[in-house]
Amino acid sequence: MIKNRFQTPPSLKDKVAIVTGAGKGVGRAMSLYLASCGVKVLVNNRRHPSETDAQSSAGGVVQEILAQGGQAQANYDDALDPDSGRRMVDQAMNTWGSLDMVYANAAISQHASFHSLSVSQLMQIIETGVVSTLSLFHAAWPIFKEQRFGRALASTSSAGRFGNHGLSAYAASKGAIESLVRSLAHEGEKHNIYCNAISPYAYSQMTASHLPSHWINKLQPEALAPAVAWLLSKECTLNGEVLVAGGGRYARAWPVETDPLEGEDLPAIWQKLLKMDGRKHKDSVSAFESFMVERNGSVGNRQ
Repeated sequence: MIKNRFQTPPSLKDKVAIVTGAGKGVGRAMSLYLASCGVKVLVNNRRHPSETDAQSSAGGVVQEILAQGGQAQANYDDALDPDSGRRMVDQAMNTWGSLDMVYANAAISQHASFHSLSVSQLMQIIETGVVSTLSLFHAAWPIFKEQRFGRALASTSSAGRFGNHGLSAYAASKGAIESLVRSLAHEGEKHNIYCNAISPYAYSQMTASHLPSHWINKLQPEALAPAVAWLLSKECTLNGEVLVAGGGRYARAWPVETDPLEGEDLPAIWQKLLKMDGRKHKDSVSAFESFMVERNGSVGNRQ
């Protein structure tokens, strides 16, 4: 288990969490750290057909937690199954009688150009990320609403904001997750449900092939643990935010739009837009209204 060298949010002790994609890499490190903080963890990772419980990655993480005196159970549901979230929530509730936080981390990588993959292959990448997150959040939401508390966290990626060659479907899934998080933040706020995303830079099975060797030691998954623990805690009041984290460094990521310009010469307008700063908006309505505001402060063509 990860040695808890950071200040632990006191509210985490005896809370219950579900972590998906938790058999290896970031999910494993987060499960171990949360358990070291006193959290009861349902560790989810798909079991391969030839594996026994003891041989599975989720089972291995649970054994590590139990050996250190923590509380955990394994869950082997496939993230592609839309009912997986409901079964995970049911298992946590039946085992511990409560649920306080969920961390949707399941994903599969892509290192192939768009045209080289079939539509089915592209959809599998998208659905593994998006469907698994939707399923888990949707199953936990009624419990969070009833108890007027919940923390929902999802893993995203810089690919979802900036794109990259060979990451078309993966980027699409992460972009969708960031939009989901921002929308759910609005719905959950009045119920004390806060929903955020973490965009991790970490060495893992998914990143090993393209992470420069001199950054491997710096970007160990364990370095993300304090950020994840904080985002899932009662002490954290962020909502609808994306925290970029890796190697003990942090950044904030958010969507922006420039103020609008009018005219008919689009190439010239575009060059001016490139030099303008972006503005953040609290929601899509405020973005639209800002776009329609004339320079004199009135709203154009409002009836």
